[in-house]
Amino acid sequence: MAVDMKKTIARINELAKKKREGIALTPEEEVEKKELYRIYLDVIRGNLVNQLDNIELVEDNGDGTYTTIKEAKNFPKETKTDTSIS
Repeated sequence: MAVDMKKTIARINELAKKKREGIALTPEEEVEKKELYRIYLDVIRGNLVNQLDNIELVEDNGDGTYTTIKEAKNFPKETKTDTSIS
């Protein structure tokens, strides 16, 4: 199901404006608002996951060539440093 984000955002903004103007939302509008926020956040999260899935890590071999790192478990783990102030 394709979501028309422009219409979704426009409706979210309409409901937000109404609430800002001190007009109480009806119970139906409250339910609609929650559903619209859920849809909006699902789309944003999906886009983020897609972007992260398409990130390709490469390692510099030091000789002008690069190696693609296929699995994160092969990537060297960072050591945690204590950054607290004593």
